[in-house]
Amino acid sequence: MGARLLKQWIFQPLLSIHKINARLDIVSYFFENTSCRQAAVDKLKQLTDLQRLCAKISSGKVNPRELNTLRDSLNLLFDIESSLDPEKAGFSIQAPDKLRDLIALIAAAVTDNPPVNINQGNTFRDTYHPDIRELRAIAFGGKDYLLELQEKERRRLNIPKLKIGYNRVFGYYIEITHVHSEKVPADYIRKQTLTNSERYITPELKEYEERILHAEEDLLELETRLYNELVEIISASIPSIQINARQAAGLDIFTSFAELAERCEWVRPGMNDTHRLDIKAGRHPVVEALLPPHESYVPNDHFIDTDSDQILLITGPNMSGKSTYLRQLALIVLMAQIGCYVPADTADIGLVDKIFTRVGASDNLAFGESTFLTEMIETANILNSATPASLILLDEIGRGTSTYDGLSIAWSVVEYLHNQPGIAARTLFATHYHELTDLESILERVRNYNVQVKEYRDRILFMRKIIPGSADKSYGIYVAQMAGVPGDVVRRANEILHNLSGSDHMLPDSDNVLQPSQEDSARAVQLSIFSPEEEVLRKDISHIDVNNMTPVEALNALNELKKKI
Repeated sequence: MGARLLKQWIFQPLLSIHKINARLDIVSYFFENTSCRQAAVDKLKQLTDLQRLCAKISSGKVNPRELNTLRDSLNLLFDIESSLDPEKAGFSIQAPDKLRDLIALIAAAVTDNPPVNINQGNTFRDTYHPDIRELRAIAFGGKDYLLELQEKERRRLNIPKLKIGYNRVFGYYIEITHVHSEKVPADYIRKQTLTNSERYITPELKEYEERILHAEEDLLELETRLYNELVEIISASIPSIQINARQAAGLDIFTSFAELAERCEWVRPGMNDTHRLDIKAGRHPVVEALLPPHESYVPNDHFIDTDSDQILLITGPNMSGKSTYLRQLALIVLMAQIGCYVPADTADIGLVDKIFTRVGASDNLAFGESTFLTEMIETANILNSATPASLILLDEIGRGTSTYDGLSIAWSVVEYLHNQPGIAARTLFATHYHELTDLESILERVRNYNVQVKEYRDRILFMRKIIPGSADKSYGIYVAQMAGVPGDVVRRANEILHNLSGSDHMLPDSDNVLQPSQEDSARAVQLSIFSPEEEVLRKDISHIDVNNMTPVEALNALNELKKKI
């Protein structure tokens, strides 16, 4: 029950600070009272799934053993309530008198060890209905009854050898030898004559024969009718059971939150109605839990404020932790707004009305939507739906098209989020477009951050620390090498990167393609797509110092360039 309710809470986080703090107060109570928490947890472990049991009762599919389980679970609810402070724990049984009556009814009706199937009998106690004891006595105690009747007739008629028997033709009969034939009373009816005896029946014996032959059938019919009536009575109490079951599910969540907070050193978040997020030493709860014992999670701060630091542009290498940083913030906000402590040293959280994400690569080919189209649909949804109270996480935009198209879209999206008051939301934007970092000097609420790395010989160390400033490399080739890309490809990629980094228009040509590794050093020269004459012209232009030229000198320089062209 707790797992299902937690799923609902995650899908429907609270938007009321009062309700969030009410949940956090309950978590604080269990966080500070370990003994109460443990007592509640021990009893919750014994509790059955009351919600599913109610569904079985309402559909008429509940079996007798499950009724006893219901009785025991309802008793557990009262035990749990008695061990807690109902006001601080947020747990008090609703309609207690109705539940106590239900417990008493099931205890009085159902045996301690009933069968799984009502057709197996022995579901009800003998005292629950007057006919049950009698029918059971007949059905299962018939031999005793016949012995008593036989003894009674021997004494009444003074016939020591009188006996009661049974055969399939006549059923039950009384057998008397010829010696005592004169003692046979008038109410005996002769049915069969034997060599040494006569066999008789009586109205009482015939009536009992009918009853004993039908007793089991009648008993089963009676128990089935009584069981259906009992289930119908219990069904009337389902609303009360469900209310208390939901409270028990909530209690399960609160105690789990408190236990996690103690075990993982989480803190209570402070909630406010500002458009600000201020988190010190935040951590990703899932990644932290999955780390090997000898590794510790590197915490990071988050500060976003729509008045000053609205958009954080995060650059850095692949695999350095950008995506984790983004998702970490979203999880902390979500955890806070379902009433949970959060993995951080301190957390001051302005209420978020929606969390939007553009993360990862996916497609919907069955409906004609490519990866890039899907990415743009997600981006459009964000731009059309966000509000100043939202939180937006953009993990790359524009990767599925050409570099300049993608860069242009990403640049425009940042400008739009910054300049439109109606959607000026708190935004984290992770990107490999280093050109976007220029926006910090253009847009007043954009801030550059990057993931710190250290280079050591031919390796890099990911520090997992988010620091102010922008990165100048993405180290994608290094990640390709880590993934096992062949060495020839990695070396060639480094050559091409070196040439592209040295010029805006340097690309590999057909005369300088990938060669076997033994010839790499001899073919490391990268040719330009421009002619030597154009290269000279480009260099001449680059050497012109426009800022320190007179107008006449500028005209003369332009004239010289025209001549060279």
